[in-house]
Order: sequence, then structure tokens, then C-alpha cells
Amino acid sequence: MINANLSHCDFDCSHLTAIQREVTQNGSTERSFENEFWNHKEEGIYVDVVSGEPLFASVHKFDSGSGWPSFFQTIIPKNVKEVLDRKHGMIRTEVRSKLSNSHLGHLFPDGPEPTGLRYCINSAALRFVQKNDLKSQGYGEYSHLFDSSVKPDSG
Repeated sequence: MINANLSHCDFDCSHLTAIQREVTQNGSTERSFENEFWNHKEEGIYVDVVSGEPLFASVHKFDSGSGWPSFFQTIIPKNVKEVLDRKHGMIRTEVRSKLSNSHLGHLFPDGPEPTGLRYCINSAALRFVQKNDLKSQGYGEYSHLFDSSVKPDSG
């Protein structure tokens, strides 16, 4: 785990909404149960709203009861970095995207099997790509995650 400072957006961030900018660039947290993906059930992947890095898949999503989208693993571990977070009088593990350094949320050791992890992620940091749109949007290599012969924890 590294200790890193927030940086300004090195990508074109003009497409971001106010809440997306506040969350990804300033490390804010959106309101629980009042965000786009907390109860989202469609099949597909979630990518960094800034860089498009593939981060999470719906097959790894679970209802943590927190009001934020929660995942027990990432699609590609190297696309997510863990940062020591000492804000608000707590010691936590912040989760950031590797390429754009976007603030995503936090990681907790209270998730389900097989990992025991809970990536508690802000919807505002994510863009959803539906399973049927993966190929046309350049994410076809992740279609295997939705093959019925693949178990959800093997992605």
C-alpha cells in the first residue's frame, strides 16, 4: 500500500459531471442509496469514468447493504491501487484507479467468499458497459466473464 496525494486530472475531464469530478478528483464520497449503481443488476463491466480502465464486473458485485456498489474482486488487480487513507480520524484503505489516479472508494476486509474483500465504490467514479456492448466499445476481451460455464469467482 502506498501513501499518495490527490493529483489533478491528467486526462480530459471536461465530460465529467460535477459529482464525478468531486469524487474522482477531490476524493469525495457520494450519498449512499442515492447513486446510480448501488442497486444496479444488469450484466456488464464497470470502467473508470475518467480513463476507461476496466475495473469491476457485475459477476463480482454483491449487495453489502451499504448503499454503494460493492464488489468482492477487481477484473484486473493491477488496474486498481491501494492507498493509505488517514482522513476523517480513521485509518482506511483507499482504492484508486491506476492509470488516471481517480478516487474510486475504499476497500474493507468484510466481504464474502471467495476473497473476503469488499470494494465499496462510488458510482460517480464508474461508467457501466453492458454485456452486449463490450465488443463494440473495445472491451470484448471481458465477454468471457459472462460465459455460463465460467463461475463468477474465476474472473
